[in-house]
Amino acid sequence: MIKITASFYKKTFKQIKNKRGKLAKFLKHSVPKNRSCGELNHRCEMCGRTGAHISSYGLNLCRHCFRENAQKLGFKKYN
Repeated sequence: MIKITASFYKKTFKQIKNKRGKLAKFLKHSVPKNRSCGELNHRCEMCGRTGAHISSYGLNLCRHCFRENAQKLGFKKYN
């Protein structure tokens, strides 16, 4: 079974754009779902990464961007 991802959906849509019957069937059965939860809904506001997401205090940053900007945000590093 083929996993329907957003990129796969876009490529297929481009290929069958001019074929009305196939396009209608494709749109009926293969449109990606709108997700209400999950990893892909939580993206870093600075770089767009989806993994290692910090949403505490309304930050919405990945750990990489948080480390770069922690002092600017007012966090202090304790040893």
